[in-house]
Amino acid sequence: MQNVKRATGYLPDERPPLWKLLLYAIQQVIVMFPATILVALITGFHLSTTIFASGVATIVFILITGKKIPLYYGSSFSYLSAIIGLTGGVEFGQILPDHLISITQFGIIASGFVSIIAGLIVRFVGRNAIEKILPATVTGPVAIIIGLTLAGTALTDAAPQVGTAGAAGSDWVWLVSLVTLMVTILVSVYLKGVLGQLPLLIGPLVGCGVAGLLLAFSGGDLNLFRSLPDAAQSGKVIIDGVLSVPHFALPKFSLAALTAIMPVAIATIPESTAHVFQLDIYVNNLARKKGKKPYDIGNRLGQNLIGDGIGDIVASLFGGPAGTNYGENISAMAITKVFSVSVLFAAAIIAIVISFITPFINAIYAIPQAVIGGIEVYLFGAIAAQGIAIMIEKKADMFDAKNIAVIAVIMIVGIGGQYAFGGNIPFLGTNVPCVAGAAICGILLNLILSIGEKKRLAAAASADEEDEIVNEYETVSE
Repeated sequence: MQNVKRATGYLPDERPPLWKLLLYAIQQVIVMFPATILVALITGFHLSTTIFASGVATIVFILITGKKIPLYYGSSFSYLSAIIGLTGGVEFGQILPDHLISITQFGIIASGFVSIIAGLIVRFVGRNAIEKILPATVTGPVAIIIGLTLAGTALTDAAPQVGTAGAAGSDWVWLVSLVTLMVTILVSVYLKGVLGQLPLLIGPLVGCGVAGLLLAFSGGDLNLFRSLPDAAQSGKVIIDGVLSVPHFALPKFSLAALTAIMPVAIATIPESTAHVFQLDIYVNNLARKKGKKPYDIGNRLGQNLIGDGIGDIVASLFGGPAGTNYGENISAMAITKVFSVSVLFAAAIIAIVISFITPFINAIYAIPQAVIGGIEVYLFGAIAAQGIAIMIEKKADMFDAKNIAVIAVIMIVGIGGQYAFGGNIPFLGTNVPCVAGAAICGILLNLILSIGEKKRLAAAASADEEDEIVNEYETVSE
């Protein structure tokens, strides 16, 4: 009973007092914010629309999952290389033309259906069926190439812009990007508690501070801050300079977008799955301490994947990028022991309100490109590292001939396609996006090599047993 009394925190179906609820919700927005806005700035999506879409998608996710799974939906980095390859990219912080956003929306909506189908398979067939089609030896390497194909983007943004006059073309850019990178890393490694979960907020703030000092001490000559692009101001103005409606666009059919973006969803399924099981552990640990019955979050994996897919569809209908549930928000919940669905619902509403505030959006657009480049070096490398972690966690046999073959083909097609063909591989008269092509090759090769696998494994096991018997006999004879 003493343990029950000492237990503090809020379970998914519990609601904190209003003032606490608002504070916890603001914290969840802060945790979500850096990564979500970064995706918009890199890909050329409207920032206010991206923030708005993340809030709406979170509300829809909560409702679709019956208010049982406390997760926040934010923009995913996994889709960056596919989107940049499809659209050709834009100068950092600039806005894509509406027709490019529209075709990208179509691809994202299609990727949402991949997650929904995966969720339905899990609900009706079981998790093992998904793991046979998408084992760690497929999803891990796909995550790796997603990170590595973005390496050029990261270094380009972190370095001086060759041929550019003024501060952006000077070596002072390196100071800002390196300080941002190191502060972000040091915070993530050495700080504990809530601060340790905000490296993507603290690092950029320090980087902007350094850029501000350069501006001040140079008398205005070294100005790395940027102004709001004209295209970003295309939403309907409510109060000039204060409030404006986010810019919305409608999806448009595109076969190129379908093939480029849809397959990327397979890389987010393991990540989303891991988040659900991680959350299940945290929530039930608190429930046990409070003397409550266990929650069945772990058994709601299918629901989660369906909610994730619907979140992609909803976010993209408004013109937002693809996303997934956020590990950063889960970590914040684990630290504070606040797993209340009501808190995340309130966080989503706050995000929606913020998307209408013009000065706030202006301030975000002003972030120097060097600051974002410093974060990208860390983030894109972390995506690749997560791919390695997936294979380690699933104990993938790296000495198995089948696994080596699948991993090898995915890595070479993905990375080779990026650096030899600029992200689109010419194949039978079509251009296949390198990440999508690598994923499809990996899935097909894994399925082909799985034919007769049970007999092969049984034969190998039998051979091992014979070797053990021979070794035992030789030992006894000696």
